[in-house]
Amino acid sequence: MTAYRAPATRPAHPVFCTIVPPHVLDHVSRSSDSALAGPARRTLEQDAAQRTRRRITTVRMPHATPRALDEAAEKKPQRTIYDAKHKESLPGRKVRGEGSKPVKDATVNRAYAGLGATFELYLSVYERFSIDGAGLPLDATVHYGENYGNAFWDGERMVFGDGDGEIFRDFTLPVDVIGHELTHGVTQYTANLEYFGQSGALNESLSDVFGSLIKQYGLGQDAAQADWLIGAGLFTDRVEGEALRSMKAPGTAYDDDVLGKDPQPATMDDYVHTGQDNGGVHINSGIPNHAFYQLATELGGHAWERAGQIWYDTLTAGTLKPDTDFAGFARATLDAAASRYGESGEEAEAVRKSWSQVGVTPAEQADKKESGS
Repeated sequence: MTAYRAPATRPAHPVFCTIVPPHVLDHVSRSSDSALAGPARRTLEQDAAQRTRRRITTVRMPHATPRALDEAAEKKPQRTIYDAKHKESLPGRKVRGEGSKPVKDATVNRAYAGLGATFELYLSVYERFSIDGAGLPLDATVHYGENYGNAFWDGERMVFGDGDGEIFRDFTLPVDVIGHELTHGVTQYTANLEYFGQSGALNESLSDVFGSLIKQYGLGQDAAQADWLIGAGLFTDRVEGEALRSMKAPGTAYDDDVLGKDPQPATMDDYVHTGQDNGGVHINSGIPNHAFYQLATELGGHAWERAGQIWYDTLTAGTLKPDTDFAGFARATLDAAASRYGESGEEAEAVRKSWSQVGVTPAEQADKKESGS
């Protein structure tokens, strides 16, 4: 056995990231129907407690405790699924390990498969060995809390609620939810984007982008075939909505009496200035989301190839600052496209066009130089 070691990168600062935005749960918590409001309030309370815990443990223990990694398991996932049994203590009881047969609990099996699908995309397409690039074991806990209406990455593991059965179904159902949350781990180990304002919106957007790519890769879809929805199938039949977010048409994912209307903007003309949700990280992520959609459909083919490669190169190049804004990120994607495909290639032109369509002007080259590596 050899000791697991993370790659030599800038110090990672884990953050608590949920798939369902606080503004959605807050809207539901105000419902006159106690069957809807009660679980939403409890979910918000549990999220607040986990967020506080993450801040405390980040100060006390900024990096996860190294764990052993068998050399014989090189380039293979190391997945472990735990069952919280509807309690709020983590990780819970181990119910399935790497290589073991499926169990009777479909939620456990979906979590196991979703971790594997995420691992597979990053390894097969981008040659990234797990989310940290060095074989980090992937842990997940299912059946968290009572009627918990969310899923989150806490810097160490994935955690899934079963939903309340009224608004939300089981959070292991959409594979892009799993990919989204694990990609927060990839960002944590690479660009380490601060979870506030535009850098936080980029953090969220990158998770949506790669979450969608993981779903598309598994289905073998090209950019034209993909639905570009995040969390499709998560809502129950009583909800007027398709998903949590739409990358193709931000602001159209749902319009419901209980949930309210999807507030995501597609362009900078409708950028939302707010002090809630860390400066609107789940709302304004619609802008870079839509830029990626525009790029992927402009280039055509499989989105995880050229479009995804440009975004991955940008995320992992080491040139992004933790507080990078949309303009800085746009500049970095242009540089990544030029570096891989040539400055005069159709890829660089498509990147430039995609940002123009959402109203973002890439920062000047000088900004990139000042950012360092």
